[in-house]
Amino acid sequence: MKIAFITEDGKSISQHFGRAPYYLVVTLENGTEVNRELRPKLGHQQFHQAGEHHEHAGGQEHGQDEASHQKHASMAEAIQDCTAIVCGGMGYGAYESMRRLNIQPIVTDLRNIEEALSAFAAGKLSDHPEKLH
Repeated sequence: MKIAFITEDGKSISQHFGRAPYYLVVTLENGTEVNRELRPKLGHQQFHQAGEHHEHAGGQEHGQDEASHQKHASMAEAIQDCTAIVCGGMGYGAYESMRRLNIQPIVTDLRNIEEALSAFAAGKLSDHPEKLH
């Protein structure tokens, strides 16, 4: 099983899914870490640099239209082999996009990746959807 952590430094969990530049991907086998790797992540910055802007379709919330889902899917290409993604915060649209891509989103109040990894491996990492924006 592979778990992706949103990070800026490989040690702490980033507060914002869209802005962080990396995924720290940890592979667990029978609850034990067997590998970890830092993978680059597309983010809002790359989409703005590319000049991609869009209007939200007919009353849809920010990040929940199909164009936003496609951007979220592009951001998730680097972790399509992961079962879960852990971050400190994300938008509703990104959260739902991860679910549509069969990647379990977990929004945590923990900041340390090692602490969150231990909690995840023990089945005790809580999701805090109230932190979605």
